[in-house]
Amino acid sequence: MAASVYSFLLLFFSSCLHLSKSQPFLGVNYGLTADNLPPPSASAKLLQSTTFQKVRLYGSDPAVIKALANTGIEIVIGASNGDVPGLASDPGFARTWVETNVIPYYPASKIVLIAVGNEVTTFGDNTLMSQLLPAMKNVQGALEAASLGGGKIKVSTVHVMSVLAGSDPPSTAVFKPEHADILKGLLEFNSETGSPFAVNPYPFFAYQEDRRPETLAYCLFQTNPGRVDPNSKLKYMNMFDAQVDAVYSALNSMGFKDVEIMVAETGWPYKGDPEEAGATVENARAYNKNLIAHLKSGSGTPLMPGKVIETYLFALYDENLKPGKGSERAFGLFKPDLTMTYDIGLTKTANNQTSMAPQSPTTRRLPPAAAPTGQTLPAPPQMVLPSPVTPSDKNSGQTDVHNSTPRSASLAHICRSLSISASMLFVFVLYALIM
Repeated sequence: MAASVYSFLLLFFSSCLHLSKSQPFLGVNYGLTADNLPPPSASAKLLQSTTFQKVRLYGSDPAVIKALANTGIEIVIGASNGDVPGLASDPGFARTWVETNVIPYYPASKIVLIAVGNEVTTFGDNTLMSQLLPAMKNVQGALEAASLGGGKIKVSTVHVMSVLAGSDPPSTAVFKPEHADILKGLLEFNSETGSPFAVNPYPFFAYQEDRRPETLAYCLFQTNPGRVDPNSKLKYMNMFDAQVDAVYSALNSMGFKDVEIMVAETGWPYKGDPEEAGATVENARAYNKNLIAHLKSGSGTPLMPGKVIETYLFALYDENLKPGKGSERAFGLFKPDLTMTYDIGLTKTANNQTSMAPQSPTTRRLPPAAAPTGQTLPAPPQMVLPSPVTPSDKNSGQTDVHNSTPRSASLAHICRSLSISASMLFVFVLYALIM
């Protein structure tokens, strides 16, 4: 009996130790719309030196995929919006695409997901939107023909937050009626294949519409009055949770609450044009560092407590050839010379730990504060705003977070909550058993 208890405790605490040192939920976007990036081999070594365990590519660049071989890093590759019509109309084209972009590299390069198209709904092309589902089905069929189906490599697409009709309050969020039929088919596919609903929430862009200091704190995971959902009575302390829960509510409204949510992009620019409020190094550091700490805590969201959302930060590097406002070229966590733009505790040499200390927001380049005094902060009229989109294709997008008992705490959550006293108890029990 003592031996059994000893074995169980040893296994449990070993699992907790492993979870405390890893960040399997954290990935990064690796875009290539630039002319000054380091070679893929150097980027692969950089990624291995960080706590990132996943990387998302917007295409299927063979040099990058090869460079990531045998690193253990999970890879999301993308089929561009321009490929969608061919993939939709011709199963043979889909087979060729898989034979060219997947089979030569898998499994040495750990491809786990193919994102077919990126933010397609933002272009207003109804034909392209209607082609998404048949394109995804043909890619899935090509994977199955190559014995890569059955969950080995999944297929999905990436959505902008503006597919929602609204997100305030989160509990009442629904998809826009004009996208409902298309999304229903896509969600049925996600549900049947176990692939995630990938979405790009950006609190930075929500802040541009409500520039009060309290809203900045709310976006940066800082101390703030919070916002209570009048329907669910749940209190939200940050914009990220509110946006993610709005997506969950929209999924639930269509009967797909068990489809996994994946945050394919989120981030904060460290500089921007003069009118882009809050785009500072200090705020970018605060958002990304505090987001990681929030995810790492295992607290989940108010509607999904204890569930850690798979999240990809935007981005590994700046992309100096991207069009649009200045912020579009200022999301990079690392510079082309492989040094950090700012430190958020990503290096493994820092004991694989991201500091839990909150980072204070800065309000440089803000207009005069318009926040009322002595009043509870009201929610802005609309919390869902389009994530950064350009006329191009942005460089052309596990743990089940929605199970039948979303309020149950996971093992990871329990492990992360262990205190030093619990560890001392473990030592004491072991000593008693041995003696």
